[in-house]
Amino acid sequence: MMDRTGQIAVIFLSQRTEDDADGYAEAAEAMDALAAKQPGYCGVDSARGADGFGITVSWWADEASALAWRGHPEHAAIRERGRAEWYARYDVAVAEVGRSYEWMASNS
Repeated sequence: MMDRTGQIAVIFLSQRTEDDADGYAEAAEAMDALAAKQPGYCGVDSARGADGFGITVSWWADEASALAWRGHPEHAAIRERGRAEWYARYDVAVAEVGRSYEWMASNS
């Protein structure tokens, strides 16, 4: 069971443009791999609808780890490219998880 209590959730809500889908997919894969190598990384969950709206939550052990990822030079460069090419808009919220629980069907 995954207990996320105390972790930092970086919640990224985005609206994609239709521009350069291949470049976006390549960058997203590269950023997922790079984030996974960072100290304090605890995982990521992501979903995107057919309309281009997406929700990504990256999980971090503490605020310092989340801030270090935000400041990582490769991540910063991709963020700027995203603003220029891939996103019509995005919102970011950062929160500390105060309570966490999980449920799974017994036949899953």
